Amino acid sequence: MKFTIDRDVLTDAVGWTARSLSPRPPVPVLSGLLIKAENSEVTIASFDYETSAKLHIPADIDEEGTTLVSGRLLSEICRSLPKADVTVETNESKLHLSCGSAQFNLATMPVSDYPELPGLPQVSGTVEGSEFARAVSQVAVAASKDDTLPILTGVRMEIEGDTITLLATDRYRLAMRELTWNPADAEISTAALIKAKTITEVAKTLGGSGELDIALSDTHELVGFESANRRTTSLLVDGEYPKIRALFPDTTPIHAVVRTSDLLEAVRRVSLVAERNTPVRLAFTQGQVTLDAGTGEDAQASETLSAQLEGDDITVAFNPTYLSEGLNTFGTDFVRFSFTTPPKPAVISGQKDPLEEDLKEYRYLLMPVRLPNQ
Repeated sequence: MKFTIDRDVLTDAVGWTARSLSPRPPVPVLSGLLIKAENSEVTIASFDYETSAKLHIPADIDEEGTTLVSGRLLSEICRSLPKADVTVETNESKLHLSCGSAQFNLATMPVSDYPELPGLPQVSGTVEGSEFARAVSQVAVAASKDDTLPILTGVRMEIEGDTITLLATDRYRLAMRELTWNPADAEISTAALIKAKTITEVAKTLGGSGELDIALSDTHELVGFESANRRTTSLLVDGEYPKIRALFPDTTPIHAVVRTSDLLEAVRRVSLVAERNTPVRLAFTQGQVTLDAGTGEDAQASETLSAQLEGDDITVAFNPTYLSEGLNTFGTDFVRFSFTTPPKPAVISGQKDPLEEDLKEYRYLLMPVRLPNQ
């Protein structure tokens, strides 16, 4: 095998594919990238039995062939290369890279030991990549980081006709976002549970490439994403996802609207004195909200902001990290808090203007911390 390629193109391709490599591969060959040169293009692929990544890039092929080489080492080498075309060739059990005055030789692994990559299921529909990326970033923040509960580490994707609903929860908060897409079958009705890490990586790396194809297998075992000659497949998380939609209250008699940026900054400042696992309290009264944290002889902080309140005065307390992470997902100038009673979950939604209706396509539900008098 021998080919010549632009240094930046190779670095980007190797770096993207290597991101899917497992830090602890089950067998040594799965630490490698499979590189194949034929028909004026180079294919680079990675696989760990759960997630696969594959892309095609144009190159000047002098000799066709296939090789398998350490992905992380190759990625580091490519990033360090000088600005010049790169020539890649195999010689017996070595991969040789030359770029300007830089020369590298890497040991290769047996290609015959590498497992066959899963194929992409039939495309179920397409979605605007940037909108999908935005939706994933809003929802994935609520997915659990606790691997002992693997079901909650996923993002549930529910599809009904031309609507995709993304949901995630870690039991203390819940995020739900709806967006439209173009399904191949207008009557499609299905759901898939995808690892939050996987769908977040897809959103970051493929979301900016225009239309994104989403492919769901008929067996409900595999999901695939493809855009701009890059594709990722992943096994779905197995298990019954909790029916979390029911947690959203039917009616909320109390509403408060606050400027998003002001509230974010106030939460950041006030929570500096909040010890670990202690909440920030928000007291909503007519025309304002007062934030405070800290108790007794310890450090204390408080800050008052303008707010519009409909309904009775209410005081609630939230985990400051969960509150800040939720507020950060809104791109609107204002956020609306919708309450039933202080001990019950609050629903946060976005508003462009304090006098307009809230934007219901994205909602972030947050469990409060119970105060002593509640």
